[in-house]
Amino acid sequence: MESKDKLLRMYKDMLRIRRFEETVSDLFSQDKIRGTTHLYIGEEAVAVGACNAIHPDDYITSTHRGHGHCIAKGATLREMMAELFGKITGYCKGKGGSLHIADLNAGNLGANGIVGGGIPIATGSGLTGKYKKTEKVTVCFFGDGASNTGAFHEAVNMAATWKLPVVYVCENNLYAMSTPVREAFPILDIAERGQAYGMPGLVVDGMDVLAVMEAVEQAAEKSRRGEGPTLIECKTYRYLGHSKNDPRAYRTKDEEKQWKERDAIKRFRKWLLENTVAKEEEINAIDEEVENEITEAVEFAESSPYPPLEEITKDVYVEEDFAEKEQKKGAKVVHSFSEYSNNQNLRDITYRDALNEALKEELNHDPNVVLIGEDIGLYGGAYGVTRGLWQDFGDERIRNTPISEAAIVGCCVGAAITGLRPVGELMYVDFAGLAMDQIYNQGAKIRYMFGGKARVPMVIRTEGGCGRSSGAHHAQSLESWFMHVPGLKVVMPATPFDAKGLLKSAIREDNPIIFIEHKMLYNTKGLVPDDEYLIPIGVADVKKSGTDVTVIAYSRMLLVAMEAAEILEKEGIHIEVIDPRTLLPLDINTIVNSVKKTGRVVIVSEACKTGGPGGEIGMQIIENAFDYLDAPLVRLSAADAPVPCSRYLEDNSIPQAQDVVKAVKKLLE
Repeated sequence: MESKDKLLRMYKDMLRIRRFEETVSDLFSQDKIRGTTHLYIGEEAVAVGACNAIHPDDYITSTHRGHGHCIAKGATLREMMAELFGKITGYCKGKGGSLHIADLNAGNLGANGIVGGGIPIATGSGLTGKYKKTEKVTVCFFGDGASNTGAFHEAVNMAATWKLPVVYVCENNLYAMSTPVREAFPILDIAERGQAYGMPGLVVDGMDVLAVMEAVEQAAEKSRRGEGPTLIECKTYRYLGHSKNDPRAYRTKDEEKQWKERDAIKRFRKWLLENTVAKEEEINAIDEEVENEITEAVEFAESSPYPPLEEITKDVYVEEDFAEKEQKKGAKVVHSFSEYSNNQNLRDITYRDALNEALKEELNHDPNVVLIGEDIGLYGGAYGVTRGLWQDFGDERIRNTPISEAAIVGCCVGAAITGLRPVGELMYVDFAGLAMDQIYNQGAKIRYMFGGKARVPMVIRTEGGCGRSSGAHHAQSLESWFMHVPGLKVVMPATPFDAKGLLKSAIREDNPIIFIEHKMLYNTKGLVPDDEYLIPIGVADVKKSGTDVTVIAYSRMLLVAMEAAEILEKEGIHIEVIDPRTLLPLDINTIVNSVKKTGRVVIVSEACKTGGPGGEIGMQIIENAFDYLDAPLVRLSAADAPVPCSRYLEDNSIPQAQDVVKAVKKLLE
């Protein structure tokens, strides 16, 4: 039997959760707390049982109904209540609120407003535990509804394939919002799904805290032995609705009454007394302690200040001087190829080989760098960028995955939060839609939602652009999607020199980065130094100086612009070509300085014109250099149409060198 102190602490934690949630419900009705909330009343035994079955330094991922998990993992009610009040003293400085509360110091990787959103993150956390041999286990809480999402199946399959130390705890409270389990599943028990992934699937009474603890404890020890994950289904019940405005019209009073008769707190209290673990007065004293703690938490939250307004834009990124940090470590940081003289050791290599060198150097530089993606092992990925790395570094660091975009990115998110520097590969940027939740809701927002207490140092490599008659599902330029997401950085290098230096910097950055390569650049060649170097992200480069017109172009369109520059040069027209290299953040200062000199601008992009990067770059020029413009801005972009498969149509759907020449000449008329 567990010690008396532990058993009484478990009772106290269940009561703390119950009274916290009841108090929150009252405060909502008084309009003292705003927003939405999903209360955990009735399910306390699951969180407390599971969190008492693992070690204090183990991890958990939570759900939108996450207050109980946070408390069970050791949170103070004061900081939790302050977070719900939106105060600066809350766990996340008021930026996460009810749906995103986290306590990273206690190993709680955060509640989640997306159903199933934390499941791939838990898989990534499990990867860190296995890779670093820490014996840390991650307990992943999710509801019955989440087990029907693609993220569940992708992430659980990946964890089982890699035998990761994760315990997946499904809190089956019989309803996904108002949809009954019987209408959403063709099986009786959700735990049966464990069999499909070669893992144990257990059904536990979720109203019995000791039963939950025993099941999770056994599953955790199994994971620590390297035997992989377990799926545990806890049959439980939420006493209130899905959220605060749910009238619960979809279930009967009799059903609610039957479940409340099996109330986990009352049952455990009775068990403690009947087994002479504690006396009535001891339990009453705990009840009183909890009431005092609740009162103090509300007073603390009400008296705490709101965050100052400057907090609105704080914690979006890890803000630090990257160049200064890396130079102190002895790294060479350069801004442009022009910093190299002709007598230095330079090699003419392909864009593909430059990327490969960057990955190899960073794998050697930092043992926490891990590559994750489809076919990246023996075959080196779809375009051969990772070729040879699997042979050099092994399958622990070069990890072939199932076809599971959401799991790839989510695994990167979880691994990054817990100590690795993952580099995920999505074979085509077109496939990013399959992983967008993990990209823009999880990876990009976690630092901000957690009040700046998390770092997510991950890189998602992918390739985009047309040129190979691949059609509308394999040839898009979707960079503008990611430019609209605060928290991400978007990098699109055009030359081998830039590709290598920027990828190395991206891997060393502490922010999530989308690194988009162009399929038509892999075989292009350029000079690259023998020595290692870094290029800071967010710094544009003047690829050609000129005085007549500023042409801004990135990725493959840089080559188009440079071709146009050669044509125009023969006619005595000197354009200045600026390569932003990074679209988010955008180095507007370099662009503005050029505009001040030329007074005319052409922006060239392979993305669709409507809502594309050209519009954003142009608007920033208007905001910062309008008085220097001598003519309207010109945007050259892809047609507002899906990418056609016909080579003739495809070639003519994007800007060509003659289009740039024509636009420049028209501006100079």
